[in-house]
Amino acid sequence: MNTKLFVGNLSFKLNESDLEELFAQSGKVISVVIPTDRQTGRKRGFAFVEMENQEGAEAAVKNLHGQTVDGRQLVVNPSKPKESMPRKKY
Repeated sequence: MNTKLFVGNLSFKLNESDLEELFAQSGKVISVVIPTDRQTGRKRGFAFVEMENQEGAEAAVKNLHGQTVDGRQLVVNPSKPKESMPRKKY
């Protein structure tokens, strides 16, 4: 399992420090990134959390997947590498 986790179905009220505090209950957090829309600057409703080690990542998935936070049920899964998108030919 990867130590980087995908966290989906986030409340738009949550920020990086909120997620770091939540995930720190499962182990040491290395980084938290909440992507924003390029045009509007609004949060996109998901995040990536990187844990220090495998055990912390597994504990976070076990403890937080399906947990309700700020009225929304979290989706926590190991992150998959970004696949390259084929370029459109014009």
